[in-house]
Amino acid sequence: MRILVTGASGQLGRALVPVLEREHRDVVGTDEKTMDLSDRDAVVGTIAAVHPDVIVHGAAWTDVDGSEGDPSRAFTVNALGTRHVAEGARRVGAHVVLVSTDYVFDGTLTRPYTEWDATNPLSVYGASKRAAELELDPGWAVVRTSWLFGRHGHNIVKTILRLATEEPDRELRFVDDQRGCPTAAEDLAPVLARLAVGRFPGTFHVTNQGATTWFQLARDVLICAGLDPARVVPVSTSELGRPAPRPARSVLDNLALRSTGIAQPPDHHEPLERLVKELIA
Repeated sequence: MRILVTGASGQLGRALVPVLEREHRDVVGTDEKTMDLSDRDAVVGTIAAVHPDVIVHGAAWTDVDGSEGDPSRAFTVNALGTRHVAEGARRVGAHVVLVSTDYVFDGTLTRPYTEWDATNPLSVYGASKRAAELELDPGWAVVRTSWLFGRHGHNIVKTILRLATEEPDRELRFVDDQRGCPTAAEDLAPVLARLAVGRFPGTFHVTNQGATTWFQLARDVLICAGLDPARVVPVSTSELGRPAPRPARSVLDNLALRSTGIAQPPDHHEPLERLVKELIA
């Protein structure tokens, strides 16, 4: 089986490719330098040349606030880019797995979102990712995840540690009115690989367990690093004045995953502690 992974140089891609290679899969990775998603000919041509059996489409423009100021770029990369990937996949008969986000929901439900709940994105980024989902054929798959962190690339855990160590006396302000499930790229990758190799159709939510807030996550990072969690101060989303609206509660229920008999990733505190220890070693 040959698998094409878009966004292979990102934090999820760098966790996913080794997992697929360990399973003796023929893996070809692309990134923004080797395949411009906005260029239809480049995308379709690359897919035709690689001729994959499966495409894991993880590449996206994930700058939530940046997307709010540049919706054209967000939709060009995230939605139209997925259209190009879908066109190429149809030409070679490849199965597509799209990596999507909890931001396709508005966060108004008081319970976790299942795969069958109605979407209603609040932000341009969320809308562009929902548009990407709509580009897929019925037999393909969408894997939604949330609050991604890992050893590769830029992510919130690295940001918290940097802020905490660069200015030891600095007060760290994090919102306590947004709730979601932090997810380790290293835990998402093997589940994503199984869904891709098995050519599972439909929508799946794949997150680590244990809902929390950004405020509590920052405290947990400092605790794991042996630093004073009292430095983290709770603030409201409105106080930060970010350009893009965020869902207040975007906790994802991995209902389809459980019902399919695939084990859910563990509680997020386990990979969080491992990563922090690794980063400070």
